[in-house]
Amino acid sequence: MLNKAARVMVDTENCFSVRIFTLQGMTDKLRLLKYINLPRINLYRCGDLYDYFYGPMVPSMGYLKVFDLLYYDPGFILMYPQAGDPFHIPPFHDLPKLARIFKEAEEWANILDVGDVGALNDKVVSGEINEIILVNEGLHEKKIANIADMIYAGKDKIKIVLIAGPSSSGKTTFARRLSIQLRVLGLKPYPLSLDDYFVDREHTPKDESGNYDFESIRALHLELFNQHLAALLNGEEVEIPRFNFRTGLREWIGRKYKMEKDAVLVIEGIHGLNEILTSSVPRENKYKIYISALTQLNIDNHNRIPTTDSRLMRRIVRDYLYRGRDAATTILTWPQVRAGEEKNIFPYQEEADIMFNSALVYEMCILKKYAAPLLREIPVSSPAYLEAKRLLTFLSYFLEAEENAIPNNSIIREFIGGSCFE
Repeated sequence: MLNKAARVMVDTENCFSVRIFTLQGMTDKLRLLKYINLPRINLYRCGDLYDYFYGPMVPSMGYLKVFDLLYYDPGFILMYPQAGDPFHIPPFHDLPKLARIFKEAEEWANILDVGDVGALNDKVVSGEINEIILVNEGLHEKKIANIADMIYAGKDKIKIVLIAGPSSSGKTTFARRLSIQLRVLGLKPYPLSLDDYFVDREHTPKDESGNYDFESIRALHLELFNQHLAALLNGEEVEIPRFNFRTGLREWIGRKYKMEKDAVLVIEGIHGLNEILTSSVPRENKYKIYISALTQLNIDNHNRIPTTDSRLMRRIVRDYLYRGRDAATTILTWPQVRAGEEKNIFPYQEEADIMFNSALVYEMCILKKYAAPLLREIPVSSPAYLEAKRLLTFLSYFLEAEENAIPNNSIIREFIGGSCFE
């Protein structure tokens, strides 16, 4: 029978934690401990086993009464309640395509020889980080080229490419890079913006709080959009509107388009995977792509990095640089963004023909120098302070790296600047 779990505070300057993790063979923890700039840390002991965790811990398992474990090859899935319903476990929905993309992320981590934060920091110190950057970017480019090849192989039927994904996934840069690869193959990609098909402001649906719900699919003029799609695929010339965000009205400014031979429409937006969006177009004429930043990096073997943290960090930096928002505003509006994703994006992700993982293993080493100062500006009195403090602790595990080797078409450039697509 195991002894009761206990917390042990140790000074990082003494060798106790190093000796313990060496004896236990936890090389991942040894790597990270080299870079933790704290005078002391908390170790947790259960029986003869010691471990180190990076968030709050309950005193015993007796506090965690509602959870489940499900076998899922090659491991298991931990099921737990959602914040809005803490006493019930939501039903399990198998997501085989998403599982495959996580498997691919693991394979990419093996290629890069970077599976945890300590290993990444080692690459920064050794000067190998530039090679990691270039290889990771090469993996992205190869995957994008492969997707273009698949679209080309089905060019007799595929006339529309739909790209969807949650916030800060890098959809815009991905769409531009995919369009370039399609042009390499002789296809003629034409971007069609869903923003131009918003209904007039007075007809925009509202949420439960009475605010305009611009993320609702009903915020789009679906009938007009589908009329235009059908006409374009039928070889007709169509005048494309432009939505004026200042007036809240669509404008007709003489923008006309007619699909040429080998043309393909490229449509990027949160509703791209929802069949309602393109109901006038047969499924065989559409190729759907789901994109998200599904990080392959872990803090160590026992502590994962939530994919939402990666996207939130991207958004904090982008909102400040391009939208004039401070970090507190981004943090406080993030729950509403996530709620919209749960409603409008995630239920349809398995509808995708293929998924693309936009995460870059090195990106936190780059985002840190942009995000950390913004997070430090949040005062203790702000309701965003605790989340900012958590994110700063998370960033503290990473060493900063120079961005000189990052190509100007990289997805991360969409957030930090310097993109050739700006």
